[in-house]
Amino acid sequence: MATTSLQSLHHHSLLRRHHHHHHHHSDTPSSSLHFSLFLKPTTTTTISLSHKLTSTHFTLFSTTSTTPTTTSTTSTTSPNLTFDLLQKHLSSKEFRQADEETRRLLIVLAGEAAQKRGYVFFSEVQFIAESDLQTMDKLWREYSDNKFGYSVQKKIWEKTNMDFTNFFKKVGWMKKLDTEIEQFNYKAFPNEFIWELKDDTPEGHLPLTNALRGTQLLKSIFTHPAFETEEEEENEGAEDKESKVGIEELRQSSKPLSKKLFKTDYSF
Repeated sequence: MATTSLQSLHHHSLLRRHHHHHHHHSDTPSSSLHFSLFLKPTTTTTISLSHKLTSTHFTLFSTTSTTPTTTSTTSTTSPNLTFDLLQKHLSSKEFRQADEETRRLLIVLAGEAAQKRGYVFFSEVQFIAESDLQTMDKLWREYSDNKFGYSVQKKIWEKTNMDFTNFFKKVGWMKKLDTEIEQFNYKAFPNEFIWELKDDTPEGHLPLTNALRGTQLLKSIFTHPAFETEEEEENEGAEDKESKVGIEELRQSSKPLSKKLFKTDYSF
């Protein structure tokens, strides 16, 4: 009887130890899982991210949380920059101030190098977003009865066969000199330019673009994708198609390449 009782107690003790061990073991995965899911990624993320990336994430979060749901119709693609002042000057017919603001916007939108320099290189125009140039052009046209704007100037430039001297004469940027032989010279800025919208104000007179350093800047604006017309897009598509057809014909032709590729063309 005593032996039986001792065996029972020993068995009961083993069961309790086993139960206690099992209970302790079953808690471990839960604690480990909680630590794994919630603590470890946070610590790893903090260690792996550089200070620069952490700052960037914070900035983006801050911008997202504070930006209003409605956007201004005159906002730009650059943060903290709008076309509101340009619109204000144009709506008030303050064309001199609007011209200065347009020049300032181009410099800012062209990038940091242009801002430090104080003017835009023709090679930097490509960095300006299409929507920004189109918005500026739209504002100029809207408040001038379609008399001013880059797209208006581009049409005049194309009508002069892209001859800048004739273009400058058409838009009133050059003056005729009092000489026996017909000669023209650039007008003096700002007094000799027209800052009012009148019947005799030349079409395309504003906004001004400095051409004293050359015409490449103005050409880069006119040929920017922002002012590409549907007709030009169709022409480019046709040229691409013709180019592909021409290459295919050359591949299938048995004639020497020299006679086809290097034939002198005097059509220009």
